[in-house]
Amino acid sequence: MSKRRKLTQRSQLISEDFVKRSIINWLTCNKWGRNLRFGGLRDHGVDIRVQHSDYGVYYLIETKGESTIRQGQEVAFVYSLGQIITRMNVPKGKYKYALGLPDSSAKIAIRRIPWQVAKKLSLYVLSVNAAGKVKQYGWKDIMNLSK
Repeated sequence: MSKRRKLTQRSQLISEDFVKRSIINWLTCNKWGRNLRFGGLRDHGVDIRVQHSDYGVYYLIETKGESTIRQGQEVAFVYSLGQIITRMNVPKGKYKYALGLPDSSAKIAIRRIPWQVAKKLSLYVLSVNAAGKVKQYGWKDIMNLSK
């Protein structure tokens, strides 16, 4: 039996659309609901852009789904990181950035992003599990997990 078939039999892959919908639900439950904009899979620009309901802070989020091959999780992380970095052309303080990833890719991101970089860039990792639960990791979380 091929590795691809084993992976799909073992668990259902988490799609980019599922990651995006889970994060949008999490955002609205956590007062990030103003000026919510999100694109489809073929749209250009950041996947989710939202403003906090109480403050003028924006959250720009790049999302990716799960791959059928193990190396695909690494590629998803690297690709999403490159995409969000190219969108970092606005003043610091008014914007937060995040990579919205399935748990498998999020673990790689948390391990590979230096906490100092996450702090400097206001970069977060939003990890989505198969049940749609979202966990946010900021620079302090990344620092603590790297010890």
